[in-house]
Amino acid sequence: MGAMLRHSQPLGRTPLRKPTAPRGASRPVVREPLSARLPRPSLAGIKRFAWPVLLAGLVIGGYELGKYLLPSADRPISKISVQGELAYVTRDSVQAHIAPFVEASFFTVDLDGLRHDLEQMPWIAHAQVRRVWPDQIVIRLDEQLPIARWGEESLLNNKGQAFAPNELTNYEHLPQLQGPKRAQQRVMQQYQMLSQMLRPLGFSIARLELRDRGSWFLTTDRGIELLLGRDRLVDKIRRFGAIYEKALKDQVDNIARVDLRYPNGLAVGWREPIPAAPETTVAAKN
Repeated sequence: MGAMLRHSQPLGRTPLRKPTAPRGASRPVVREPLSARLPRPSLAGIKRFAWPVLLAGLVIGGYELGKYLLPSADRPISKISVQGELAYVTRDSVQAHIAPFVEASFFTVDLDGLRHDLEQMPWIAHAQVRRVWPDQIVIRLDEQLPIARWGEESLLNNKGQAFAPNELTNYEHLPQLQGPKRAQQRVMQQYQMLSQMLRPLGFSIARLELRDRGSWFLTTDRGIELLLGRDRLVDKIRRFGAIYEKALKDQVDNIARVDLRYPNGLAVGWREPIPAAPETTVAAKN
């Protein structure tokens, strides 16, 4: 037999084993402190409430501070500067309108009232009024630019707006425009367009009238009446220009009126009767 068993365990001994935890056991749990488990308060609601309160406090504080400081900062108006080129308005008349307002202090002066009062002057088209710290008022005045007379009592500015100065005797040299009150700008636009077309022919407009039924009547500076009708004014003036250069230019001093209401021609009325034809009708091709 003589054989030997290797690694055999000694008789009477059991192999060593690692200790194991008893069945059903669990690891110990560390409990959080009470302060960590309690819900944290939300600051969003507090912020929403605090901002309006803070803003109201700032407004009230600023208002009270302003009431305290305003009397010491407010000063009487010591200087009034009037700017703008005045050709029709006198400085004395402007000062008369300003005087009731400048008795107030720098902060209490009524700028809107002063501007409105200045713009009520017939020759003032626009007024700007502003404060300049610490005690100055600056006024900028823009006068009306008269382009024509409107009827018998008013003038028209370059925007087609009527205004009524106290005296019109110095403006009789301006062309006279006439028409319904609502058509002031329309008449002014037609005047400007027709003036440009007649100028190369040597004419300017002395009178332009729009009648209630829509017909236009024009009188040149040489006393020639042009009856234009209701529409196609540009075409009619072009027709008149073409025929005038060819057949009427030499007789300009004898022409009393030209009727352009014909579709393809015109009729000429003479100042002095011509034996052969006291009134001539000329046809033209469009």
